[in-house]
Amino acid sequence: MSRLIDALRVHAQQRPEAPALESGASRLSYRELDSAIEAVSEELRQRQCRRVALLADNGLAWAVAELATLKLELPCVPLPPFFSIGQMAHALRSAGADTLLVDAALPLPPPLGELPSSPLASGPAAIAGALRVLQLPLGPSTVALHRGTRKITYTSGTTGEPKGVCLGIEEQERVAAALLQASGADSESRHLCVLPLSTLLENIGGLYAPLLAGATACLPPLAEVGLSGASQLDVRKLLAAIITSRATSVILVPQMLLALVSAIEAGLPRPASLRFIAVGGASVSPRLLQRASALGLPVFEGYGLSECSSVVALNQAGAQRPDSVGKPLPHVRIRIAGDGEILVSGNGFRGYVGEPPHDGEQAVATGDIGHLDEDGFLHVTGRKKNVFVTSFGRNVSPEWVERELCLHPAIAQAAVFGEAAPFNVAVIVARGPGVQAAIDAVNRDLPDYARVREWIAASAPFSPANDQGTANGRLRRPQIRAAYAAAIEQRYRESTVSPFSEQEARA
Repeated sequence: MSRLIDALRVHAQQRPEAPALESGASRLSYRELDSAIEAVSEELRQRQCRRVALLADNGLAWAVAELATLKLELPCVPLPPFFSIGQMAHALRSAGADTLLVDAALPLPPPLGELPSSPLASGPAAIAGALRVLQLPLGPSTVALHRGTRKITYTSGTTGEPKGVCLGIEEQERVAAALLQASGADSESRHLCVLPLSTLLENIGGLYAPLLAGATACLPPLAEVGLSGASQLDVRKLLAAIITSRATSVILVPQMLLALVSAIEAGLPRPASLRFIAVGGASVSPRLLQRASALGLPVFEGYGLSECSSVVALNQAGAQRPDSVGKPLPHVRIRIAGDGEILVSGNGFRGYVGEPPHDGEQAVATGDIGHLDEDGFLHVTGRKKNVFVTSFGRNVSPEWVERELCLHPAIAQAAVFGEAAPFNVAVIVARGPGVQAAIDAVNRDLPDYARVREWIAASAPFSPANDQGTANGRLRRPQIRAAYAAAIEQRYRESTVSPFSEQEARA
């Protein structure tokens, strides 16, 4: 049985009228939430659902439907709304989903839109009819899942075809309990979800953790917090949502934190209610964290991966170190391999869909490189596979250079390349004029081998829409490199920069 479902039942008995979920003017108390989960669970049982995919905007209906699958111990497949049609079809097919719960207001393309559907009728008025039920022709009998799978989260990864990570409920709830403790949440806390609930980090940290504490999870539609697609953000709406919801905590990706910090520096109000801002999903510049701290924003950087049910390390009040992602959570063990790769044990996944099971005793190889300092804080320095070696034999972690570039207002995104080359080239998504001045400023603080000597203006932002970025801000480097290959090679052919600087020649 789920620890979370048990906690909800206790909250419903002891604090029945306390607010559990809010979305705009709609609200569910803990008593109403318990009843809604029971009603939706019963409907799914009567419909004989066995594997349930969920495609909907943030809101009460998403939360109740997902918690109902948890109560029934059914595998749930949350689908990110920014997935392409091809990615969604792959996820449904590979997971063997027999049921799709979809936002009633969302138009579906063929062939999904041609399947018969009926409204999910159960539950209070705030959720009844908000979701449609589609019975899918491909059922679970055709696809075997790993033992104990209760959620299949599809990572956006670095390829166009997402990979299904099978998770049990125990490992998810360990993370939720650890986040609850680390954030200091209590029954009076209010968490505002600004990332899609289909994102594992928000699902566990923004829904499970607050509900374990008996707190309130605020779940407005993503448009109301200023998020559209996977990468478009209206920071004024985000600030307004934080202020009006009286949020005590939020989870942000680095680009959202940068937008928030820049807006407050420009004169917009700082939310006074916030006590805990978790940031992760991609590399965060120490200078951005310094700017946030100067504004009095309680920002705590963390680190995790889907294969370990999201967060594995987190800074927190009383245990925070700049330029680190914090200490490992109590239930995990971290060691560093001989080549610098971070290995995580103690909360591993069940296996990937369609691949052999993962041995729970075996460490998860993260693909990230880093180190543990003398006090046990974890430092992540880059992706193992992203480190390139210049023609001078210098190792460069591109994330290091990119995060410094993106601190400048003129640069929204940057992808740095230089494998086996005499100098580095960056593909830049410009936010305004002044890109060259920003690059010059960054170069002054970088060692010679890491500097950007040539740059190319990107034709569009790196996003899931063009398969060049992921939802949490990571770059899909092979796709970016392929898209700009001709321009990059031209820079090397035409450059008048000597491949040997005086400093490099001496080295």
